[in-house]
Amino acid sequence: MILDSRTEFCDATSAILAVGSAIIGNVVDLGSTPTLRDIGMSDGLYLVIQVDTAFVGANSTTKFELSSDSTANLATSRTVHVATPAIPVATLVAGYEFAVKLPPGTTYERYLGIWETVATADVTAGKINAFLTPTYAKN
Repeated sequence: MILDSRTEFCDATSAILAVGSAIIGNVVDLGSTPTLRDIGMSDGLYLVIQVDTAFVGANSTTKFELSSDSTANLATSRTVHVATPAIPVATLVAGYEFAVKLPPGTTYERYLGIWETVATADVTAGKINAFLTPTYAKN
């Protein structure tokens, strides 16, 4: 895989979160013009989320979303572009990986980030890596 630090949202970033939702890691600024942009115009991009350190949270589920918005806090009019299903915390062990190709022809607002939602019980441990890459191979 090819990694670019400018499209890396998380690098062994803590995913500890009480029940609720929040941005996790860095937000990528795609620039102010044009207002909407297609970031996967060639062969496309993949969103990859990897568990670095196992999650802990009794009977909880966690969901991750790639979202864009006109504001850096992703709180004005957040658009969800890709989402994982609600994943049981017991499944989020070190080495677990979720990868999906971004839909072609999709436009993104200025700020792009990962939104985490925790349901049922607090997540008290866990770290992830999350990034965009033009090449993805599961070896």
